[in-house]
Amino acid sequence: MTIHTPPMGWNTWNTFAKDINEDLILRSADVLVETGLAAAEYKYVVVDDCWSLRERDKNGHLVADPEKFPHGMKYLADELHRRGLKFGMYSCSGALTCAEYPGSLNREYLDARTFARWGVDLLKYDYCFRPQSPDGETLFRRMGLALANSGRDILFSGCSWGADDTPKWIGTTGAGMWRSTPDIFDSFDSIKDLIKRQYGILPYGGVGCFNDMDMLVVGMHGKGNVGLKGCTDDEYRLHFAAWCLLASPLMIGCDVRNMDETTYAILTNKPLLAISQDTRGNRPYIRRFFDCDDLPIVVRILGNGDVALGLFNMTEGNANFWVPADDLGVPVFSGKKLVGEEVYTGKTIESRNGVLLDKVPPHACAVYRLRVVNAK
Repeated sequence: MTIHTPPMGWNTWNTFAKDINEDLILRSADVLVETGLAAAEYKYVVVDDCWSLRERDKNGHLVADPEKFPHGMKYLADELHRRGLKFGMYSCSGALTCAEYPGSLNREYLDARTFARWGVDLLKYDYCFRPQSPDGETLFRRMGLALANSGRDILFSGCSWGADDTPKWIGTTGAGMWRSTPDIFDSFDSIKDLIKRQYGILPYGGVGCFNDMDMLVVGMHGKGNVGLKGCTDDEYRLHFAAWCLLASPLMIGCDVRNMDETTYAILTNKPLLAISQDTRGNRPYIRRFFDCDDLPIVVRILGNGDVALGLFNMTEGNANFWVPADDLGVPVFSGKKLVGEEVYTGKTIESRNGVLLDKVPPHACAVYRLRVVNAK
């Protein structure tokens, strides 16, 4: 399955972990539709680990836990599809999943057919409890081929955490997105770490196989399965903006049934979603302000010729950014300049004497969509 923009949706793991059931999934799906999140393209509803029984049936098939999912997974898929949504599920390349439920090791073709029969649209495929031989890349290629032969178009979401040189082989597996990081947690330190892990691997992502920086923690505020101390709203804005500019899939991780207005505004920010979902699919690149890892400048050329510019201040003090327009493709004597607006505040900016200037507070960002215009 070839995808041209980063997938978007909602996943159960960050907030609920093992505490999942049919009613929760369907009520959350209703909220996606009722609030307009689905209309904003948050279409995948992904049931993560802990959905099955601890043992397969006598024929070797995975079995949904009947207490959690009394009508079964085909029913759940049909209900999600009826709402105009897509159904995502979880398995693992090892003998067990990360929460110690049955994995798909040596059962790849059987499980792929099962997922297809149920109406699955996305498979998140984890990396726990694997044997030393065959290696991870072989196991991922095996499931990728099994999905391709399942009789249904299923998006393969590889989740190997960036381990074992994943960037070098993930494109050979048929995956449409791949986890390039360890698990996210609801803290600014975690967000900052995952952003910095992208610095050397951006060339391995893009159309067909997007770098997945893990699910969003926007709006969790310290609650749920990966909740720690939580983040400020500015830190959540930085988090969401970085995921959008770096072309990561956007999988909401908070309890959408209890979003506050600020969370909803961040998740539905139209200028940022337009950057995330830009169909031209140009890869972003990063420059570090004064070679500081905590002051990344993210740049992405968009399909209509605009330039997305993100100034990220992950330090404890104010940052006085200056960016030469030359570095963004607009030489000072070209007869052109850059003008634009900040995506959260609407503040305007333009290059003067070939330089863009902005002051960004700690743990915050400024993201501009810039147009190339005549200088006079």
